[in-house]
Amino acid sequence: MISVVDLSKRFGGIHAVENVSLEIEQGTITGLIGPNGAGKSTLFNIVAGAFPPSSGKVLLDGEDVTGLPPHALFHKGLLRTFQIAHEFSTLTVLENLMVVPAEQPGERLRDTWFNFGRVREVEARVLERAHEVTEFLEIGHLKHELAGNLSGGQKKLLELGRTMMVDAKVVLLDEVGAGVNRTLLNTIGRSIQRLNRERGYTFCMIEHDMDFIASLCDPVIVMAEGRLLMQGTIDEVKASEAVIEAYLGTGRKHERVKA
Repeated sequence: MISVVDLSKRFGGIHAVENVSLEIEQGTITGLIGPNGAGKSTLFNIVAGAFPPSSGKVLLDGEDVTGLPPHALFHKGLLRTFQIAHEFSTLTVLENLMVVPAEQPGERLRDTWFNFGRVREVEARVLERAHEVTEFLEIGHLKHELAGNLSGGQKKLLELGRTMMVDAKVVLLDEVGAGVNRTLLNTIGRSIQRLNRERGYTFCMIEHDMDFIASLCDPVIVMAEGRLLMQGTIDEVKASEAVIEAYLGTGRKHERVKA
């Protein structure tokens, strides 16, 4: 679904990402791990259109999308969430979901005057979809709550819900478990698995919780110092001396890997 080919990103003299090539297969939940400063978020930002690469290219379902801005990638089905949730704090959960679908007739002043029936019809469908999303994510009891009042984990669920308001092909999850209590993390994990299994979502997720990665992801990609270190199952990654050294340093190869 996503192919990254010889991708590099330089900030002055710093190589944040250097000659990385990898593929995210359709229908997988792929983990992306590595120590702090490995280049994971920079890679995400390039794939999601926030940064242009210094060199290399990104393919989405075989199409070259290198350098396209986030809104163009959104229309092609590539979406991302953020480590720090970006909710509209003064809107309710339902309203946060309802603003996602593009090209709604209610966004155009002329339609609100001359095509009000169409506006109401589309709005009703979007509202129905928003209700379905809250129930799917087990946050139906919060649908009328202001998003700014949600906990960190609930905001992560809301971000995941926004990807469900459109026909997403690929979702990039940036530390969806960061700062989330174990109960909500389990809810997030179940939702990701259901979206993958029942709706065919392809996921790639940056995460530091190795247990969470182990429960969801196959394969797992490891980066270190801006480069691709290895790719394999979680057991292969945990057993890799190169990965252990990247996390723990030389001389500590027999200690357990913990992200």
